[in-house]
Amino acid sequence: MNAQPELHNSIVAMVSLASGIASNHPAMGQCQLERLRGYGVPENQINAVIEIARHIRDEAAEKLDFAFDEKAGATAAPVEAVEGEACGCSPTPSGQSCC
Repeated sequence: MNAQPELHNSIVAMVSLASGIASNHPAMGQCQLERLRGYGVPENQINAVIEIARHIRDEAAEKLDFAFDEKAGATAAPVEAVEGEACGCSPTPSGQSCC
C-alpha cells in the first residue's frame, strides 16, 4: 500500500476555511484564519479563498432558489453560467475562477 503524502497544514486550513464559508458553518472559519496568518499565508491569498468560497455559496443558493421557483411555477431569471465551463460556475466579481 502506497502512503500518499499529507497535505501541508496551510492547504488543510484553506480547504477548511473555504468549505466552512461555502456551507454556512456557524464557526465561520475564525480558527482557520488565525492558522493561515500564523503560517504566513499572504492576506491577498486568504482574501481570494474567502471570495471564491462566498461566490460558490451564493451561486449554489441561487441555483437552489431557481430550481425551487421552477417547481413552484414562479418565473425567475436563470442563473448564469460561463459557456464552455464543464463545472458551470461563473467567475467571482473580481474575476477569480472558482473552477
